[in-house]
Amino acid sequence: MPIPVDSVPTDRRLLRDDVYRRLRDAIVDGTFTPGEQLKDLELADWLGVSRTPVREAIMRLAESGLVVAVPGRSTTVSDMEPRAIAEARNVVAAMHELAVRESVPSLTAEHLEDMREANRRFRAAIEAGDADAALVADEQLHRVPVEVAGNRSLAKVLDQFTPVVRRAERLRFATADGHESAARHDELIRLCAAPDAEGAAALAFDTWHSLPPHDEA
Repeated sequence: MPIPVDSVPTDRRLLRDDVYRRLRDAIVDGTFTPGEQLKDLELADWLGVSRTPVREAIMRLAESGLVVAVPGRSTTVSDMEPRAIAEARNVVAAMHELAVRESVPSLTAEHLEDMREANRRFRAAIEAGDADAALVADEQLHRVPVEVAGNRSLAKVLDQFTPVVRRAERLRFATADGHESAARHDELIRLCAAPDAEGAAALAFDTWHSLPPHDEA
């Protein structure tokens, strides 16, 4: 497995969640490609941690469907299977619909400005052809209603299934479809500001549910 040579070593006090996020993001952004074998010792050396948090992170990645782990044998990055993406997409869409519906009554002017600023960064990233920056900005925008809703069960479900969707979404943001996403964001913010909780919730669902599985992208 080729380990990136330009990564800055991680503090040895790295928490388990940080290890998970680093590995998750490396799969989502294509650093680790479908079918690639992941060796916990190499990953531990790369991150500057012991093998224990790496193994725990791999278990979480397997639960999310990002890797296929065979105990005692091997761990490989999962393929981008259309059915798996579609199933995760449906769950993520439903969770964001609920988050928006619950959060709209509590969104402040500052929250709305945070969403607008994230969409400005998103649009700039799309114009620059930077899919990775677009993913970050998109995450920041949609995180606002999720955090305001304060539904821990909802957030936990999103944490598990969103990474599967993000792999396909990255492909979308590398195409002209990214401009359509920016327009959807504008309308979502407008409905949140209205405030139209039901309209915003419906649009949030449609936005995530419009993502095609990999073979249709």
